[in-house]
Amino acid sequence: MLDLDLSYARDVAIDPEALDVEWVQQAELMYKYTRHAANMKAIIDEAKERLDVGKAKIEMDVRSDPAAYGLSKPTEAGIQSTILLQEGYQNLVHEYNEAKYEYEIALAGVRAIDQKKTALENLVKLLAASYFAGPQSPRDLRKEHLEELDRKRKNTKVKISRSRKGGE
Repeated sequence: MLDLDLSYARDVAIDPEALDVEWVQQAELMYKYTRHAANMKAIIDEAKERLDVGKAKIEMDVRSDPAAYGLSKPTEAGIQSTILLQEGYQNLVHEYNEAKYEYEIALAGVRAIDQKKTALENLVKLLAASYFAGPQSPRDLRKEHLEELDRKRKNTKVKISRSRKGGE
């Protein structure tokens, strides 16, 4: 697998002072993240295959010697329950679930980069409509953005106290 040098925070950020550069990089970013998602999909498919094969092997073992697994009368429900309890099967399930999680994160990255494209389109439309023009000096969007992030960070530290009913 290729090292795609992914940095979610860096890649989704928009520099409003350099929209042309952002646009030049957008196609490459989308390629990078869709490629990563495809790699994660291949990993999840491989993990699913290992899970299915592992389950089949354990099932064959249980059916061939049910007494070794504590089954006096091998019923279908008993065999399936025994499979679920096997450590090897649980490890394969854990591996599969981890792969699914990584795949979902990769898809979220693709959606974020696609959302960035939409944001870039809208910023360019605003620029073309002279939204940023006027008799006063243009706003410093980068500074305003950083101030907004700082304000949000500070607000997360504030605890909201709720008064209890009944005068407490």
